[in-house]
Amino acid sequence: MTDDPHEPLRRQRFEALALPHLDAAYNLARWLARNDHDAADVVQDAFLRAYDAFGSLRGDNARPWLLAIVRNTCFSWLERNRPGASHVVFDDALHGGTDPDADPERVALRAEDRARIDRALAGLPIAFREVIVLRELEDLSYREIAQVLDVPIGTVMSRLARARRLMAESLADDDATGA
Repeated sequence: MTDDPHEPLRRQRFEALALPHLDAAYNLARWLARNDHDAADVVQDAFLRAYDAFGSLRGDNARPWLLAIVRNTCFSWLERNRPGASHVVFDDALHGGTDPDADPERVALRAEDRARIDRALAGLPIAFREVIVLRELEDLSYREIAQVLDVPIGTVMSRLARARRLMAESLADDDATGA
């Protein structure tokens, strides 16, 4: 095997373009896999795949390209390890969070609101959950989401509208039942 003289430059470019999106990759994988440990495994595998396929990146906007690889890697992992994973129960202890420096009453209210939103998001079918995560949590444009999902922009818009409506209904039901 011969050494590629361009490898150090390739690695530097990959690190510069892909590594800043590590948190976004993990966040997407966590919401799709619904488990922190599995998400870490998926992201590691996805970054290896991304590095191998780095020559296919066009331009310098690696975020949608990388998140598409994370998404595909996660779905492949889920198919192998958890058939029917879109029905996995959400573990609030894994995904809940609080601000220890805030007023305890506000912390409790924020934690309750976050838990309600997390439950509503976790209850969405995976196709709707992923568009919400990409748009609302990762702040991707419709065009970037379309790239990640490999679907037309119109599909992104309709899924996002439906996901928002389903989340609003879930939150309203939560209010009505006092949960």
